[in-house]
Amino acid sequence: MSFVLLPLYTDLLPTQEYGKVSIIFAWIVVFNVILAYGMETAFFRFYHDDKTKNSVKGTSALSIAISSIIFLGLALYLKSHLASLINIDVKYITFVIWILVLDALVIIPFSILRAKGKSMLYSILKIVNVAINLGLNVFFLVILKDLINPSKEVFWNSIWFSGAEVSYIFISNLIASLLTLLMLVPLYFKIKLRINFSLLKKMLRFGFPVMIAGLAYAVNETFDRILLDYLLPPETAESQIGEYSACYKLALFITLFATAFRLGIEPFFFSHSKEKNSKETYAVITKYFVLIGLGILLSVIVFVDVLKELFISDESYWEAMPVVPYILLANLCLGIYFNLSVWYKITDRTKFGAYFSIVGALVTLALNFWLIPSIGYKGSAIATLSAYGTMMILSWYFGKKHYPIPYNLKKLGIFTVLALGFSALSFLLFRGNLIIGVLLIAVFFGALYVSERKELKQFLK
Repeated sequence: MSFVLLPLYTDLLPTQEYGKVSIIFAWIVVFNVILAYGMETAFFRFYHDDKTKNSVKGTSALSIAISSIIFLGLALYLKSHLASLINIDVKYITFVIWILVLDALVIIPFSILRAKGKSMLYSILKIVNVAINLGLNVFFLVILKDLINPSKEVFWNSIWFSGAEVSYIFISNLIASLLTLLMLVPLYFKIKLRINFSLLKKMLRFGFPVMIAGLAYAVNETFDRILLDYLLPPETAESQIGEYSACYKLALFITLFATAFRLGIEPFFFSHSKEKNSKETYAVITKYFVLIGLGILLSVIVFVDVLKELFISDESYWEAMPVVPYILLANLCLGIYFNLSVWYKITDRTKFGAYFSIVGALVTLALNFWLIPSIGYKGSAIATLSAYGTMMILSWYFGKKHYPIPYNLKKLGIFTVLALGFSALSFLLFRGNLIIGVLLIAVFFGALYVSERKELKQFLK
């Protein structure tokens, strides 16, 4: 959705206003993790035990509902202090609080759909949410101003405010979140909302390291916008954040692939952990994730200037284009890390996930503080890649000690070098030359087919 809205935002909003939106969404990501406190992953960990299935649903759903209501009351009461603390304009903070609470309340219903394998219903609800949000953004930012009539008393006059574009973005998000919750309310009626305190204690113990890992992930993923706001000169900070955030979106193809993969693979990891050949299965899954991810990375870099013109119409945003390869590779490393994380999740060693994420967050913070004053948002891009690369390597290193999985490192290494080499050639030497770029893509996928044709044929059958 954010990618589809990118042309609209960059066309209507100056870089400074888009930077403001990006900073607020960065804080939303951080608080989303806090309000979930690892309960989603804990749900999958305990759900597959038939004896506790109903208890897991009721305990997790009621726990999140209670904590969300408490947060809502406190946050609304202290909203002025909260706005001042996180440097967000107080006129936006109420929208942010309600969005956070509504998003928290759908965590367990969506988890139930995933756990039951109801991917079609899950997808429909998610797409409806996106469609509503997208439609309302277009309505408020494009259509509404043409409906107002100052000479007549019409309804549209009452909801139109000049210069309220940023508010309309968050109002659209709020309405979409509310309608999504209403669509999921029937699932709440099917849950016996009762807390099993013994089970809750186990789930919280399991989920707490996941929350710490999630917070560290939020730091790695979005905190650079917040740090840019603090470390860059005030007169240019929001404009530079707007440029950086817009070009960051061009890495969305990798992010979408990795996110979709993770949504399906997390329940799969737990449900297949007791099978005899589970380790070999995990190795094959990771191999294809990496190979497909490398293909996507190369393809995006080859067509990056086409994508730039399609989705970022305002040339003032293009200054940040050099960060795109760093962010693409960083998101691929993150996707690989999620695949490698299987070992500590199914062996109940989630504390390792927290350790790795904390190390990643420290790398992010250290490099941002060091590099932003000298090279601005390029430093943030380098920090993001360094953090995710470090987490990926740490997870692989400790995983081979505690839960060795036979990854085909030789083959993965060869194709990684090939894809990154071709990407560097395309971006640095032949940028904009689509004929050479397409030839590089063809050579990569041709080599991939020759190498994997037997397994691919078997896989397709």
